Amino acid sequence: MSAAVRHEPDAVPELFAAIERDWRPGPVENSEFVTAAPAKAFAGVLDQQAPSTGVGDALPPLWHWLYLLDRPAQSDLGEDGHPRQGGLFLPPLPDRRRMFGGGRLEFRAPIRIGDLLTRRSEIADLRVRRGGSGWLLLVTVRHVYLVDGEVRTVEEQDLVYKQPDPAQAAARIPDTAEPGPAASWSYVLRPDPTLLFRFSALTYNAHRIHYDRDYATGVEGYPDLVVHGPLLALSLLELPRRFAPDRTVASFAFRSRAPLFAPEEIVVSGFPEDDRAVLTAGRPGAAPGITATVTLNRTSKEVPR
Repeated sequence: MSAAVRHEPDAVPELFAAIERDWRPGPVENSEFVTAAPAKAFAGVLDQQAPSTGVGDALPPLWHWLYLLDRPAQSDLGEDGHPRQGGLFLPPLPDRRRMFGGGRLEFRAPIRIGDLLTRRSEIADLRVRRGGSGWLLLVTVRHVYLVDGEVRTVEEQDLVYKQPDPAQAAARIPDTAEPGPAASWSYVLRPDPTLLFRFSALTYNAHRIHYDRDYATGVEGYPDLVVHGPLLALSLLELPRRFAPDRTVASFAFRSRAPLFAPEEIVVSGFPEDDRAVLTAGRPGAAPGITATVTLNRTSKEVPR
């Protein structure tokens, strides 16, 4: 950051102000056939039997994140493993750091193996604010997923971009939290380096904080490898899939609270009540790193094959 920003903490830096004022990328549309291989691979990462193996089988909610991936050329990547420029709505912010802030999804009908899936994406919101670690660029991207012109999933992702500040240590969740009620749904996720590497490969995510410990600790200041935000969100939706298999997910809203790190065990917990459940994931005895709410349909509303 410039000296002017340090001495005038309430003044929005010109670069951030210019991006907020002028950066308006147009809508983007991509299409891809949904195949069984990514779903089988992710089930293996979770040590679960693959739920979607043949044409017509429905993907579990959120597993569409395994498709329509951004695949930049190696020469286009920066030091951190992210593309230097271009990509899907990457702001023109030098040396940017990206964080997965949260999102909201509405699942209207299943996406199935064999579908030609189309994603229409656009910037839904863009704003600048000052956080505890400096100036932040908050970008909300809206995705609409369609099959044969029918909307299957509507999603908004909240992405946070910042510039590195060596004076700011990486956030960490407090070691203790007030004990709460026992979870009706619960399992343990063990994000060792191998699991994180496999998820990075499966989602074509080259961000080095997830597989290069020397970079994560020495450059970005984390205590260890960082568990992917999308992996945590997907882990939350494993709860209704495993413990309420007769229900279908209607909507899902989640928020990242603080990073979680390998190789610490993560307790994934659910607190269902009627057609709604609160979901959390975090270290045992600590405040959650991610929280969510999910609404469930009472009966399966599958689209006929």
